[in-house]
Amino acid sequence: MLYIGVDLGTSAVKLLLMDEKGHIKNIVSREYPLFFPQPGWSEQNPEDWFAETMKGLKELIKDADKSQVAGISFGGQMHGLVILDDADKVIRPAILWNDGRTYEECDYLNNVIGKEKLSEYTANISFTGFTAPKILWVKNKEPENFARIAKIMLPKDYIAYMLTGVHCTDVSDASGMLLFDVKNRCWSKEMCDICGVAPEMLAKVYESYECVGCLKPEIAEELGVSASVKVAAGAGDNAAAAVGTGTVGDGRCNISLGTSGTIFISSKNFGVDKYNALHSFAHADGTYHLMGCMLSAASCNKWWMDDIIGTKDYGKEQEGICALGENHVYFLPYLMGERSPHNNPNARGTFVGMTMDTGRTEMTQAVLEGVAFALRDSLEVAKSLGIHIERTKICGGGAKSPLWRRIIANVMNMKVDILESEEGPAMGGAMLAAVACGEYASVEEIAEKLVHVVDTVEPEPEIAAKYEKRYAQFKEIYPALKPVFEIIK
Repeated sequence: MLYIGVDLGTSAVKLLLMDEKGHIKNIVSREYPLFFPQPGWSEQNPEDWFAETMKGLKELIKDADKSQVAGISFGGQMHGLVILDDADKVIRPAILWNDGRTYEECDYLNNVIGKEKLSEYTANISFTGFTAPKILWVKNKEPENFARIAKIMLPKDYIAYMLTGVHCTDVSDASGMLLFDVKNRCWSKEMCDICGVAPEMLAKVYESYECVGCLKPEIAEELGVSASVKVAAGAGDNAAAAVGTGTVGDGRCNISLGTSGTIFISSKNFGVDKYNALHSFAHADGTYHLMGCMLSAASCNKWWMDDIIGTKDYGKEQEGICALGENHVYFLPYLMGERSPHNNPNARGTFVGMTMDTGRTEMTQAVLEGVAFALRDSLEVAKSLGIHIERTKICGGGAKSPLWRRIIANVMNMKVDILESEEGPAMGGAMLAAVACGEYASVEEIAEKLVHVVDTVEPEPEIAAKYEKRYAQFKEIYPALKPVFEIIK
């Protein structure tokens, strides 16, 4: 049988077709526009997502035996606010995960409602990217749109709805809304009341591997597949990527170097750090996970290469970088503000330590190292909870760089496992579809059978020791500059 994974990303939708043994038959990517109406704002049109997903699905399976397509599921950009009216039409462009407009609403939630109550209700505190403050922003700034809301959805769930006619979400994606009681895996009545959200506005919650329905007959006909094709709830992009990298069960770790960057630690037990510096979410395998999320990771390198240096040859720019742990230039990778662990939308990207002999090589190296150091910040929080991680998987576009993988291994001082096939959330989505169709009994079973490590990057003691000293300096820079960020916001 054949299974489709749909990764609804920020810049494009990536679609993957695999068979029951995990062999990838085809991969298709379709781009759509991203809009920045004001500084710090980030929006997309949900109709664009669906249009490109349908085009991508047709291209993906055009040469396949369509009668063998059994299931579809998703990984998707998290936290985005999609609002529909009573005719299920999109009311306004989706406000995305990397949008920073909700600082007033976050201040209200964190400091008026209070972080302790938020953590009690949802296991998390408010970040500008989360969905609940976006709902409050619409309520405060666009009351005419708020009055029209009949359904509140997340990005990938809008695609699931358009394919099936079912208003659904999954536990992992719902965890990032600040409306979800993560520990008990249900909507929080208290948070709904705070945000003015009626229960009927929210979708039914499923486990990520559960079937929510089948394709609508007209969709199946358009694609040329059976109307019995099952659609599974899917997962937020990081949870789906974790499934795709086998980061399921207890005590596993995955680092993602995508547009955003994450360190993802799976756990069979529910847990919250006392400062809520890490997100505590439900996992796609039926358990839980802790996650540190930085808003700009591989996108920092893309910005530096494309917009500043003006090159697409990323590999060539990295060829001259050899003095690991010896760079005197530091880069704070906060181009879109920052989430974990600082929770500061006013933080900004900053180079520190340049001298007359600083060249583009040192600055390129600083960008790569800055992302690694910022991920280390979240790892330190996990360590404070008594979590001991000796190795991690790695995924995302940035993970294709051997140099960046080596920097990560030495900055984190842990082994970095390279996978035979690293296709991130799209692979995870296809695997969840296979579980929903009964091809495998559980998410852990399919991960064990389909995910294979082919190489490991070991930390180098001498370089790791140098990076330990550099990290000690790096972590002093943000606190020193925080007052400046408040002035120049």
